[in-house]
Amino acid sequence: MSRILSRRDLDFLLYEWLDVEALTARERYAEHSRETFDAFLDLSAQIAERDFAPHNRRNDLEEPTFDGAAAHVNAEVGAALKVFAESGLISATLDEELGGMQLPAVVARACFMWFQAANIATSSYPMLTIGNAHLLLAHGTPEQVETYVKPMLEGRFTGTMCLSEPQAGSSLSDVLTRAVRQEDGSYLVTGSKMWISGGDHDLSETIVHLVLARVAGAPAGVKGLSLFVVPKHHVAADGTVGERNGVHLAGLNHKMGYRGTTNAVLSFDEATGYLVGEEGKGLAYMFHMMNEARIGVGSGAVALGYTGYLHALDYARERLQGRPVAGKDPLAPPVPIIEHPDVRRMLVASKAYVEGGLALVLFAAKLLDEPSPENALLLDVLTPIVKAWPSQWCRLADDHAIQIHGGYGYTREYPVEQFYRDNRLNSIHEGTDGIQALDLLGRKVIMKDGAGLALLISRIKAAVAGAPPELGEPVLAAADRLAATTAKLWAGGDPTVALANATTYLDAAGHLVIAWMWLEQLNAAGDKPGAFYDGKRVTARYFVTHELPRIGPLLDLLDSRDTLLVDLQDAWLG
Repeated sequence: MSRILSRRDLDFLLYEWLDVEALTARERYAEHSRETFDAFLDLSAQIAERDFAPHNRRNDLEEPTFDGAAAHVNAEVGAALKVFAESGLISATLDEELGGMQLPAVVARACFMWFQAANIATSSYPMLTIGNAHLLLAHGTPEQVETYVKPMLEGRFTGTMCLSEPQAGSSLSDVLTRAVRQEDGSYLVTGSKMWISGGDHDLSETIVHLVLARVAGAPAGVKGLSLFVVPKHHVAADGTVGERNGVHLAGLNHKMGYRGTTNAVLSFDEATGYLVGEEGKGLAYMFHMMNEARIGVGSGAVALGYTGYLHALDYARERLQGRPVAGKDPLAPPVPIIEHPDVRRMLVASKAYVEGGLALVLFAAKLLDEPSPENALLLDVLTPIVKAWPSQWCRLADDHAIQIHGGYGYTREYPVEQFYRDNRLNSIHEGTDGIQALDLLGRKVIMKDGAGLALLISRIKAAVAGAPPELGEPVLAAADRLAATTAKLWAGGDPTVALANATTYLDAAGHLVIAWMWLEQLNAAGDKPGAFYDGKRVTARYFVTHELPRIGPLLDLLDSRDTLLVDLQDAWLG
């Protein structure tokens, strides 16, 4: 069995729960079948095992280098990305006329998770490129699509998103990068961008940067931001890559994890840029890529937690140590550590986190395959949870993996310590957990007079209806209570009070959503026989009885409308 991902679990979620075969009844996916879906999954697993996983450790030990002008990465990264591009997976979900295969988003997401679990750093380059291409396809001009998107889909160019700046961080209203209109319709872009993943490297002919900047005379704040295509090199109309544009690598950041992904400080010195869409609407356009990236971050967090869990499970079955507590014979042979209850506790908890997180990621992806106002609304509500919940709890699965390995887990001879370090980043990039919490409580659950939250609660109740009462009723009670708490928080209309404990709200809502995901899996498993289904049933029971009760004290705190974090003064902290 692979220690990257579980194909058996993917098959269960895709075919026995989400019924992705039914998507082939839709005109867009009519050329597909389970056979074609399986072929993509098989190919992804093969490339991940053969071309991505082998250099994951080298990526971590040998970081990209900066020679004063450009960044350089390990040769295996470029070789793996070449194979990835040749597979057609970059454009798999796109229209046939763009060279795509119109693969459902849910299948493409399952495929890409193989690469994220095998090598999160190398997989970051195509993840960003795909998101960049999707944004330009939605909002760019036909000329921008021809010049920049098609080479990205072919694997010739890579893409980035350039938002943060040294002085601004996540506060995009403070972006200072400026753009000056030119007579030919282009703009000269000047400023500095920080924390740019994939911002410079030698993996492609050029890099297509999507840059937020402020046109002279634009209003302050986010309403004054526009979006520009700023390539690393000038690109001719026929696709020929020419001289360098005014984009310079000022340095590389050295990270705790994701070390194989270059993380750049970029200087834009009157670099030629091209407006995407209209002036002043840059952040709205950028959210197209940001929301896709947020789901990608959640997906990566699940993938890293999942591979950590599988490594820990194998180790626990092989490592002999200790004896049962009832054993009295000191000469009796030691038992596998999986026999010890505390190790089982960590394993079943990890299984609950990673399989629950995987279900959530795939569910969110399938909402894209069945477009409707209702599904779009539900995805809006779920996106901050998809991003933040796995980033915290699937990282805990990697923490458990280290603990199960004991002293060995804390050494570099075993990969679980790298999985943890890699996963730690996911709570930060593409919007910290705190930012996701503000988005969820401050926007998503109250938009359209609470229609999104009401829709989420109705979906949870539908799953409860099919579940055994002893597991369904606690989830129903938690759902009703979350709805009541949300109303109570906003009853006074004061956002300072309502949002004082937004992260607590995110934690509670996230655990409720994962409980829902476990009821969905429990209902899909039904009474089917076999160890796999027994595992689903016992893990659903574990999550509802051991994990869901965590939200009670969280909701108690929220109901109190406590303002300690607002009242807390700097001087009191020492």
